Amino acid sequence: MIGGSRMPFSEWLRSESEPDWTAVVTHPFAAAICRGTADMRRYLEQDFQFVDAFTALLGAAVAAADGFESRVAVGRFLGRTVADTERGYFHRALAALGGDPAPPALEPVTAEFRALMDEVRRGQDYARILAVLCVAEWTYLGWASRTTEPPEGFVYREWIELHSGPEFEAWVGFLRGELDRLGPGLDEHGRARVLDAFRRATALERRFFDMALG
Repeated sequence: MIGGSRMPFSEWLRSESEPDWTAVVTHPFAAAICRGTADMRRYLEQDFQFVDAFTALLGAAVAAADGFESRVAVGRFLGRTVADTERGYFHRALAALGGDPAPPALEPVTAEFRALMDEVRRGQDYARILAVLCVAEWTYLGWASRTTEPPEGFVYREWIELHSGPEFEAWVGFLRGELDRLGPGLDEHGRARVLDAFRRATALERRFFDMALG
C-alpha cells in the first residue's frame, strides 16, 4: 500500500514514470522489431555495450538482497539467461548483421544508461538496483508481448523470445514482487530515491529507442 492506496509499489513507480513508460512500450522502433522491419545493427551494437554493466548490476543485486531466496532467483537468471543465452545471441546476431561487438563510440544515451547502472551498483541499495533492473526488463516485456506473429529471421525472433514468454514473465514478476515487498517499508526519502532511479531508467529507455530509430 503506497500513499494510502492499495496500488502495489511497482505499479505506483510505473504510473509515476509516465508518459515515458507508455512511450517505451509503444515505441515505433519496438513495433518495427515485432514486425521484423527494424534496422537492428546499430541498435544491437549499442545494446551490447550494456551487457557487462547489466551483469555487474545483477551481481550487485545478489550481494545486496536481503534474503537467500532472492539471491538464488537473481543468480539463476544471471547464470542461465544473461551469461549464456543472451550473450550467445548477441555474438550470433552481430555476426549475421556485420556489426561490431566493440563499436568505435558509445552513443550519449548508451553512456548515460551505463553510468546509471554503475551508480546504483556502487550504492548497494537493493531497492534502487531492483528499480533499474525492473525498468529494463518490464518495459521490454511490455513491447515484446505485443507481438502477434513472430517475424522471420532469428535476429528479430530470438530477441523477442528473450523478452517474452512464461519464463521471462516470471522473472519480471519476481522483480516487481520484490519492489512490492520492499516499498511499504521504505520511508519517504527511500521511496523518492527508488522513484528517481526508476524514472531515470525509463527516460533513458525511451531515449535509447529514439536513438535506434534515428
